[in-house]
Parts: sequence; C-alpha cells; structure tokens
Amino acid sequence: MTTKPTKRSDEHIAKVFRWSLLAVALLGALVASLVLIFDRDSSRAVREAVIEAPARQPKTSEANAPTLPFSDISDAAGIDFQHVTGAYGDKLLPETMGSGVAFFDYDQDGDQDLLFVNSNWWLDHAEGPGASSELYRNDGGGHFHKVTEEVGLKLSLYGMGVAIGDYDNDGWPDVFISALGENRLLRNDHGHFNDATEEAGVAGLASDWSTSSTFFDMDNDGDLDLFVGNYVTWSRKIDLEIDFRLAGLGRAYGAPNHHTGAVSRLYRNDGGHFTDITRSSGIAVVDKKSGRPVGKALGVMPFDVDRDGLTDLLVANDTVRKFLFHNLGGGRFEEIGSVEGIAYASNGKATGGMGIDAAYYLNNPDIGVAIGNFANEMTSFYATLDGMRPFVDEAAVSGLGAPTRLALTFAVLFLDADLDGWQDLFQANGHLESEIARVQPSQAYAQAPQLFWQCAQVDCPRRFLLADQIGDLGKARLVGRGAAWADIDGDGDLDLAISQNGRPGRLYRNDQRLGHHWLRVKLRDAAHRAIPGARVQLTANGVTQYRQVTRTHGYLSQSPLTLTFGLGEADSVAGVTVIWPDGAKQLLSVDGVDKTLVIDRSQP
Repeated sequence: MTTKPTKRSDEHIAKVFRWSLLAVALLGALVASLVLIFDRDSSRAVREAVIEAPARQPKTSEANAPTLPFSDISDAAGIDFQHVTGAYGDKLLPETMGSGVAFFDYDQDGDQDLLFVNSNWWLDHAEGPGASSELYRNDGGGHFHKVTEEVGLKLSLYGMGVAIGDYDNDGWPDVFISALGENRLLRNDHGHFNDATEEAGVAGLASDWSTSSTFFDMDNDGDLDLFVGNYVTWSRKIDLEIDFRLAGLGRAYGAPNHHTGAVSRLYRNDGGHFTDITRSSGIAVVDKKSGRPVGKALGVMPFDVDRDGLTDLLVANDTVRKFLFHNLGGGRFEEIGSVEGIAYASNGKATGGMGIDAAYYLNNPDIGVAIGNFANEMTSFYATLDGMRPFVDEAAVSGLGAPTRLALTFAVLFLDADLDGWQDLFQANGHLESEIARVQPSQAYAQAPQLFWQCAQVDCPRRFLLADQIGDLGKARLVGRGAAWADIDGDGDLDLAISQNGRPGRLYRNDQRLGHHWLRVKLRDAAHRAIPGARVQLTANGVTQYRQVTRTHGYLSQSPLTLTFGLGEADSVAGVTVIWPDGAKQLLSVDGVDKTLVIDRSQP
C-alpha cells in the first residue's frame, strides 16, 4: 500500500478543539436543562451540542480523485431483472421504497451470485402473473444465468429487503426476505431452497411492514440470531385517509411522519427455530406518553461499537431519532442513541434516515457511520474521536455535506473502490415522486449516483472528494434504492449492483487500472460457521487497516462476508490478525498478494 502522509494530526487538533468547546456547551446546557426539565418532550432525549470545526486553511495545491471507471454491463452480463412497484395511481407509500439486492455464493462454487428482491402487483390490480425475485448464477467470469425457478426461489410477495446467513450451520447460506406482510425464510439445501418460514417461526405478522434485516450472533453462542426492522404501521385504508397532496400534483406519496411507527423484531436462534424476544430484549422502543412505537426502521447495521465482543445494532429511522442498541449480553439491549450523539443531526433534528453503513474509515479505531437522508438533508456522517464516543456529525467538514444535500439517498456503502487502502463511500440516489421536478425544479426523479473518494494526502481539501470520472456510473440517472458490492470477475476490485424502484436492476463492473495490489480475507470456522462479528486487522507498509465482518451494508441489501483489503503499491503484507467473536486472537503471516487468504479457526 502506498504510504501517504495523513492529515490525522490536523484533524485530531480540530476535533479536540471542538470537544473542548463542546464540554463548555454541555455544562451550560446542563444548567439550562434544570430550568426546562418539566417542559421537555419525553419522547425526545437531550440533544448534544455540536461546535463546528474552524475553517480549513487554503491549500496551495489540492489532490484530486483518481479516474475510477465503472462500466454498465447489465445487459451483456445477462441481468434482465425488472422491479415491480404495483403502482396504479392511488399513490400508496410502499410503492416508493424499492427493494434490496444481495451478492452471495448460493452454490458454494467460489463465485458471487446475484439476487434481486422484487415487490409485486397489488392483488386487485394485478397485471398478469405475480412478480418474482430473481437469482442469477455467476459463471466465474462475470456473466450470469437466471436460475430462480430451478433452485426454488420463485416467490410472489411484496418483497422489500434480504438478509443472507447460515442460520442452521450446515455450511450453506440461507435467504431471509422481508416484505410488506409476512416475511419468508428460505433454507439452502445444497443449492436448492425450501421454505422454512413456518418451522423457523420468523414470518412476523400479516400487518407488519418489514424492511432491512440482519443475521448476527448477538450472544456469541455460535448460531445466527435475526433482527428484522419494521417501518411504519400501514394499510391502504390509512394511506388513502391521510390523502397527502402536493400543490400542482394533486395526491402524492405521503411522508412517514403521517404514520405511526412500528416495533422492530428480534429473534433468538434456538438451534434452527427462532424465539421472538423483542419485548424482553429491549428492542421495543415506545413513547412514554402515548405508548406508541417510536421507531420507523429502514436501515440496520450490526457493529461492535465499543469493541467489547458483543455486536451492537445501529438503526436508521425515517423522520424520527436514530437508535443505537447497546448489546448488554444475555439477549438484552439498551437504546443509547441520544446519549452517544447519533440520534439527531448536528442541528438537533431527526432526519429521513434510509440506508446505513459503518467502517473504521481512518485505518485506526475511529468509527465512521454514514446514513442516507431525504432530499435537502445532507448525508449524515457520525465519527468518533480516537475510538472514543460519543459520535459527532462530521458531514459538513468531511466533504459530504454540500454535494449530498440535494440528493435523496437510500443506499450508502463503504468500499475501497481504487484499492489504495482507504475506504471510499458510494451513494445510490433517487426520488419518490416521478414528477417532483414540476413542483421542485431543483429535484429530479432519477438522480446520479455518487462516489466519494477518501483522500488521505496532505494536500486534501477535505476527507471525502466527489469523484467525477467514474464512467457509466457517472452518466447514469437512476431511481436508486438498494446496492451491494462484490468482485464478480476475480480481478480484485469491487463491482456494484444497484436496484431501482420500478425500473431494471443494474450491474456495474469496476474497470479501474491503477495497478494497486490487494488481499482478500475469508474466514472459516468448522465448529461455528456464524462468522459475522469477527474483526480483522491487516498491516502493510506500516499502515494497519481495521475491518469487521458482516454481510449487512446500506439499504435492504447484503454484500459478501469476504473482506477486500486494498494495498496500493505495497507488494507484501506484514501480517493479519483475526479477533474472533469470542475474543480469541489469531495472528498469521501472509505469503504473497493479489489473492484470497482463507483463514480457518482451527489453524494455530
């Protein structure tokens, strides 16, 4: 990896300055709160004051993002997926939310296959047979063949998101599909899927509207538990009674603040059958005054925020405060988002949170959390200081603020697009209203996706720079929703799949030619195949990269468990350290680069 003089010391000084001012502000706020305590809205916790960083000094020269061409190979690769919203004119809210996409190796042949989740026609307005999700098998060279029906995944439901996980520990990845209505769990039997929803007990209720979900091992017992985010309390009757309208358009898609929230669900895996522990676990957050559910979950990110060996849950809620569920162990969680500075934006307001991702973005213990928001709300970017919480919203000073303000962002993904050893940030954007430009000229229904290159050089004007040379990806105008990354052709760099709302799914091949080296790390544990939650550290050329293993990233979607480390110009790796979910450490030497390193738990 190329050694880059970093701006870490300057950023450290700036953050320390802000935190010293913050301490003074919080002291004043504490005094004021004693006066105002009886006037507080009990449904909203005390908000953190945020002091903006001093203005950066002008640079005599500035770094630029490299050319990172992504080629649209959807048609050539055999991807013909068409998302169905079922819209017929009544403007029902579920029609706007789109669906997820997942890369996973369903047949265990070493290549990443591709699943697009579909929604459906409304029953009383069906046009032909019901729409189905589609699974495409990768032939190893980046070309795909549709295998949906032959593998047992021909489904007809109003699908939303997908979670991939080997819930029965048989070595084959299973598929959970969240939906408007009852959810589905499909057990993978050596490459063929069987509906295991009823026997597993994870359907939820017919009245649920489930969105992002994740398999994670909450109690480190070696099997995967399941969190299912629920959005709002919805029915067609409720939607039509609200009768939301926009001047110049008439009836329009209503905002979620017109709907009551919903309680997400947590299922404990008890050996292949799941027990709903939502209430006893602390996941059910309700308003103390009204007793109504607070959450309106769209995105979830499992991440061990305090590195205590227990996976926590970050939840992006739409128009209400975001949650941080701190894992207390024993199947118990405490919601501490407000205390930890992640519940609200820097102005103290809730945002229209959609997708969410988290990463050790500075190649140190500092955590960055990105959350896609509604139009005219910049992408949220919460960061820690030297690995210590609370979080501070750094969107404005990181370079994400102004370029993301107009976009309506659903998926956000950290990935090292140029393999230089620093994680970049991708956003899939797209509006809800097809005719939004008629009433808001600054907006468009189909919007450009965005790739922010992380700049770690001394002449960087900001931490993240908007890349403007990204090939077909930059020319595209998409109604973007879910997104996932994977290396589909074995060349080392990460490619992108993007789902659109009511439009075809797209596949973009990463064609960067910077000559950077890479190492892919795949963990394997014969005794406990529930690998999510492990952490991996890789050191090359004096820089250590930190990663946590999870499939769940962004919005309604899943990416592979295998980690990709960019190495830049480094042609050797000093070592790799694996910290397994139970805390055991494994140190390994690495021979060579530009390959996949398979690490077995049984290795000494």
